[in-house]
Amino acid sequence: MSDSSSNAEPPPTGSTPADRYVVIARRYRPQVFDELVGQEHVAQALSGAISTNRVGHAYLFTGARGVGKTSAARILAKALNCEKGPAVVPCNQCDTCRSIATGDDIDVLEIDGASNRGIDEIRQLRQTVNVRPSRSRLKIYIIDEVHMLTREAFNALLKTLEEPPGHVKFIFCTTEPTKIPVTILSRCQRFDFAGILTTSIAQRLGQIVESEGVEADSEALDLLARRATGSMRDGQSLLEQLLAFAPGRITLGDVHQMLGTAGESRLGALAGHLIERNAAAALAELDVALSEGVDVAQLLEQLLGYFRDCMAAAMGCPVETSLYTSATQWDEVGRAGNQLGLSTLLAVMQILDQALSRLRFSTQGRILAELALVRISSLEQLEELPALIAQLRSGSGSGLQSGSGSVGASGPRPVSASRTPPRPKTASTEAPSVQTPPDDGSSTTSAGRRRVELTPASAEEAWTRALERMSGMVVEQAKEFQRVTFAEPDSLVIHFKPRYALAKSSCERPDQVARFERALAEVTGRQVRVRFVVQEDEAGASEPAGTSARTASSHQRLLEAMNHPMICRAGELFGAQPIRVDAPPSQE
Repeated sequence: MSDSSSNAEPPPTGSTPADRYVVIARRYRPQVFDELVGQEHVAQALSGAISTNRVGHAYLFTGARGVGKTSAARILAKALNCEKGPAVVPCNQCDTCRSIATGDDIDVLEIDGASNRGIDEIRQLRQTVNVRPSRSRLKIYIIDEVHMLTREAFNALLKTLEEPPGHVKFIFCTTEPTKIPVTILSRCQRFDFAGILTTSIAQRLGQIVESEGVEADSEALDLLARRATGSMRDGQSLLEQLLAFAPGRITLGDVHQMLGTAGESRLGALAGHLIERNAAAALAELDVALSEGVDVAQLLEQLLGYFRDCMAAAMGCPVETSLYTSATQWDEVGRAGNQLGLSTLLAVMQILDQALSRLRFSTQGRILAELALVRISSLEQLEELPALIAQLRSGSGSGLQSGSGSVGASGPRPVSASRTPPRPKTASTEAPSVQTPPDDGSSTTSAGRRRVELTPASAEEAWTRALERMSGMVVEQAKEFQRVTFAEPDSLVIHFKPRYALAKSSCERPDQVARFERALAEVTGRQVRVRFVVQEDEAGASEPAGTSARTASSHQRLLEAMNHPMICRAGELFGAQPIRVDAPPSQE
């Protein structure tokens, strides 16, 4: 990679006024395609278009911040308008190249889409595109943050963008291409700028430090590159701060002190305490870190990145996939990841992510950080849960009883008898609570209750005991039965009086029938089908005339209401059922 400092604006000397100082990100901006770090695919495509005379009329450069979109647009403009071109490599010496590099060229117009986003600005642009360039061969419009244009502005730009004059080129730059209408996208050649590799950023920062005449530790530059997270401009801005913070020599300690981050040893010690479930030591380590000037939010972000790399190492990823830890720590984070396990690692990262989200809206950063550390230290060994759940589902609990133990980092831990809640006594459970053996078809249920042998004589008892095991409004309606009969081979018929027809309709819903049959299976020890019927009311003759008709009418209205789609949907949302439908008031 060539040194761009020879083509960029020369750095100011010690006698230069402070207001004329040019920051590093501008002084070391790429001036030719070969200097675009990490965007070789874009450089190759644009160079090929120029050399073969296949330059399009509209380009769209997309990517994250600080990856070279605007720099590439300026290089393309220089290559097309260079006095010695068009050329793949602009000379960077002529007046046109120099004015484009500083953003002062009258034929290369750089427009901020955020502040010129309305339809009036686009109308003015449409009026000026027909004016030929003043001194260059092309008039080039570079619109930065083009996604900020309004919908009306995009619509006004469509026709001009599709068929511009031969002397006009458009270059759009954006960080959010999803906000650009598809009608605009279809009229542009799109180039996606990738995030820059950490090693490439560190190498470029090393070249800049050498040009500035400052010494820097390689570990310090690596940390700056990791903190840049793929953005060259972010890395250069951090380096700018460090040059003012430590003008003679940049060390790793200087980087941590300026950024408010913890060193690798401090971070590793804190993570080790969390892995060992030592909450007291973790809180003490946090206190020491904060007393040294470490920012609490930065520390949590470092922990999140540390456990992210633990996850990657535990999954067998190579050291090149490390994002937040150095190569010398890779073996350490790999051992930590294997010790915690994937499920526990995911839980730890979720706790840290939640704490970071809450930090943005709270002034109690330290308390939230301590809460996160204690929660992580209290996590059980989640890797054992799938095996235990499988054992419980298969019925082989390996000696575990519900409520008699908990899963710890080293396996099931017994709970003292004094913490076991007492079992309430009922009329049917007078015997002391004991461990129940597996079901072998005996005459008692798993809860210690006597099973009911289903016969015509015990049909009502079986139904009553089944209802005792259930709860809910439908169960209360089911208790309004008149009698229960037994039908061969294994079926119960529940009889209701006519005035309880609504209760019968509620009980015979498929989901409720399934509940009743499950409860009967627990009471009787076998599958029992249940059916609901309405029988004639012998006392109905003594009712006043018209009562039966009114009752039937009200029941009919209730049945119609229960089958209405809106009522069914309301019941699903709120778990409610209609109990009464009032007749409309008389219009007399």
